[in-house]
Amino acid sequence: MDARIYLPAKNAMQSGRANTRKWVLEMEPAAAKRLDPLMGWTGSADTDQQVVLRFETLDEAVAFAKRKGLTYEVYEPHMRDLKIQAYADKFRWDRVR
Repeated sequence: MDARIYLPAKNAMQSGRANTRKWVLEMEPAAAKRLDPLMGWTGSADTDQQVVLRFETLDEAVAFAKRKGLTYEVYEPHMRDLKIQAYADKFRWDRVR
């Protein structure tokens, strides 16, 4: 079984950063999803995909994967560069446009 460990990105529909501080361990899909012929719903017999574990630190997530014998891949987050600027700086007389 393969697992992926990552730090989730913030929700694009919100300005807050809730649920982005904990590391997530998810299982990779073991089989392709199939289409139900009667209802047209998409389904799978792989229930491991439904399990999402959250950890406070990356070390805890890696230790859990090793303890359970999972092969895992860690996806490092892209940190954003903050440009701290005061609102009043937009109206400075010596501002370069």
